[in-house]
Amino acid sequence: MNILRYELSNKIAYGVLENDNSIRSISGSPFSDFSIGDQVAELGDVRVLPPVKPQKIIGVGLNYVKHIEEVGLTRPAFPMLFMKPHTGIIGQGDNIVLPKETKQTEYEVEMTIVIGKPARRVSMDDALDYVLGYTCGNDVSERSIQMPEMKMGAMLIGKGFDTFCPIGPTIATDLDPDNLHVETRLNGEVRQNDNTSDMLFGSSHLVSYISQAMTLMPGDIILTGTPSGVAPMNPGDTVEVEVEGVGTLRNPLVAEK
Repeated sequence: MNILRYELSNKIAYGVLENDNSIRSISGSPFSDFSIGDQVAELGDVRVLPPVKPQKIIGVGLNYVKHIEEVGLTRPAFPMLFMKPHTGIIGQGDNIVLPKETKQTEYEVEMTIVIGKPARRVSMDDALDYVLGYTCGNDVSERSIQMPEMKMGAMLIGKGFDTFCPIGPTIATDLDPDNLHVETRLNGEVRQNDNTSDMLFGSSHLVSYISQAMTLMPGDIILTGTPSGVAPMNPGDTVEVEVEGVGTLRNPLVAEK
């Protein structure tokens, strides 16, 4: 099932996207009991919104083996976590705004976990029972700021600019999160092409590990790391990130005015 959050006639609703075009209504909340109704629109009739408005956006660094080798760093002994502000959230077709300070802003395709119900101190065996589904994420990163931050043991501003967390277009349920193809295309050219099977810490591990410290709430998201192939973007570019079973998240890039 592919769950879509959309706006139609100035009303925001959730629906189920079928055959990549037809939207059927949802009665209730996708985070609790709901039923699927009749077709209400076609995809071209609506504005596709970010699929959730998370309280917490948790990122995972250095979680793909090939990417760790690419940047020449040591494999972490436990998940390397950071957080992004909710003001970074944008959706399908929205502009990624490259800030005035940018010197090297890069894309990062990330299979993104969407939490479905409160999770606190859950085991790895049970962790995926607390997941609603998965979406595409782009952990946009300004490296000329991020790298000096990391030398001080911090990581916030380089990943925290407004518009630096595109997510969407749908939440896909019933996927195997540890065996999904992920891909980035910049202006139509494939730049990242890998599988989540290369992750150092899998989805169950991440949900369980994070839940030992903080309660994960419905709609919270975990960006699970990026594979090798990261590189800069520029104003006028269009970046597409794709996760198998979810769809393609497409965003143009513009310079801050």
